[in-house]
Amino acid sequence: MYNFPIQYEQPLFRPPSEARSLILQITSGCSWNNCAFCEMYTSKSFEVKSFDDVQKEIEQVADSGFVFNKVFLADGDAMVLSAKKLNKILHEIKNKFRKVRRISVYARPSDFAKKSLSELKELKSAGLDLAYVGAESGDDEVLRNINKGETFNSTTEGLLKAKEAGIKLSVMILNGLGGSELSRQHALNSAKLINEIQPEYVSTLVLSMPLGETHFKNRYAGKFTMLSKFELIEELGIFLKHTELNQSVFRSDHASNYLILKGILSKDKDFLISKIDAVLKHPQSANLREEFERGL
Repeated sequence: MYNFPIQYEQPLFRPPSEARSLILQITSGCSWNNCAFCEMYTSKSFEVKSFDDVQKEIEQVADSGFVFNKVFLADGDAMVLSAKKLNKILHEIKNKFRKVRRISVYARPSDFAKKSLSELKELKSAGLDLAYVGAESGDDEVLRNINKGETFNSTTEGLLKAKEAGIKLSVMILNGLGGSELSRQHALNSAKLINEIQPEYVSTLVLSMPLGETHFKNRYAGKFTMLSKFELIEELGIFLKHTELNQSVFRSDHASNYLILKGILSKDKDFLISKIDAVLKHPQSANLREEFERGL
């Protein structure tokens, strides 16, 4: 934006659905920053911005004339801040931006687990509506190999607590993360995880290696053989077939995805699976960037 009053510390990341949101960088980097697959914040150390600095930026944006309906709290897991600090920021946002209808944040499951239910309810009451969570996998062996710092149980514990507090969840699973060696158990246990949580939004991305396969394998704790594009689609099909969801918006439309799928699970489950089956049955004629959408 031209003459925008905030100077961000780069790199700056946000979910695709926050493209028109005000990004408030209340932390810089990721407090964990040890996942084998992630290079997003490796170029900077984790730091917490002072409340005075955050307050000043909020006031500058409010005085600038820019109008926002949504606010996203960056960087990698700003939810790691104490409930007290987050509450002060949330109240400041609500006081200065009367038209804001949604405040969201990146979070790790442990961020929720470390806060009490009453603290999470207070954050919800103060305006925290949605958390984007990279669960990556529901399989403990995969999670251990990528050094996620979470388990199936810790993920479900944290996210179910967030749901109980009324905070909506957008949960991401990383297709291909276990390689060919752990593909099936990665898909099955990821579906099991999602079934336990019943998040409002579910998305799948495909594992990417910005610094190359060798770099990733050096950080990965087990044996890893990359899946082909059709093996990735097969794994996605196993995941979807074993989901038992009530009303979750599903997206497989990130730039990394070979097959674009959108729908409501479980209402559109059979439709989406049929598209996967058709691609696997006739791979030579498959249009892998064709978009299949139902129910939205």
